[in-house]
Amino acid sequence: MNYFDINDIDNLSTWINEAIALKAKPLAHKLLGQDKTICLLFFNNSLRTRLSTQKAAMNLGMNVMVMNFGAEGWQLEYGDGEVMDQGKSEHVIEAAQVVSQYCDIVAIRAFAKFENKKDDYQEQVLNAFMKYASVPVLNMESAIGHPLQALTDMITITEHNNKTKPKVVLSWAPHPRALPQAVANSFAQYANASDFDFVITHPEGYELDPQFVGKATVTNNQEEAFKDADFIYVKNWSPFSDENYGKVINTDPNWRITSEKMAMTNNAKFMHCLPVRRNVIVDDAVIDSEHSLVIKQANNRTFAAQIAIKKILESIDN
Repeated sequence: MNYFDINDIDNLSTWINEAIALKAKPLAHKLLGQDKTICLLFFNNSLRTRLSTQKAAMNLGMNVMVMNFGAEGWQLEYGDGEVMDQGKSEHVIEAAQVVSQYCDIVAIRAFAKFENKKDDYQEQVLNAFMKYASVPVLNMESAIGHPLQALTDMITITEHNNKTKPKVVLSWAPHPRALPQAVANSFAQYANASDFDFVITHPEGYELDPQFVGKATVTNNQEEAFKDADFIYVKNWSPFSDENYGKVINTDPNWRITSEKMAMTNNAKFMHCLPVRRNVIVDDAVIDSEHSLVIKQANNRTFAAQIAIKKILESIDN
């Protein structure tokens, strides 16, 4: 099996509960990955994803190889029938097959390039590796999704939730650079699969792809969205529209998360995937408060990765 998105999870609640059990006994399945190797290919920078995925694989007894492909590898061609007489030296057809010979699982992190929306939303890099690799592929963040982060977030909410149906708000916040929709997309997808009162709030022009928005309530009124919320998940993303894809069209500081806004909630927990721009996305007083879960979220990245890798290893053995 691959772990590409939520469709590769047979039962989300089961995965969450098993991840929490792994957290209690992280080395309980250390023999599962013995004599097996995972290769982590990073086409983009990473801190939490790299270290947590390495740690997860090590907890399962695996050997780990890491390559910063964007800086160290050949530039890859992805198109069919290309005449490779320009700058790209290797085709993914060969690269994926070669890497597959060196490992039992290949994990890939490849952001949206914002050069061509169609290519990004067709998941050119991940889909090419899944097509040509002969081993399972783990998505460590793709052009339009971050399923390890979303699984992490569901684990974190489960650990800190005390209500049957919590109100969970995904809020846009300003950022000086255009960021991908991947985290927001996957969070929305996983939140829709959970028993939440789920609300998305953002300025006009920052609508997400409807396939991820799903059944969420959407509002441009951030303060209204925050009322009685139990969890506030904050993330910047760039517009989805063809006209403004990959652009910054709003830097309104009034969308920053402040103590005054958090006071409108039901003592909500504050969440962010990190890295975060302090006093741009969120005030120090909020992220440093007792209601902030960001460090606990980061810790849970290990166990989200570990349950995903464990499921893949079990599928290999079967």
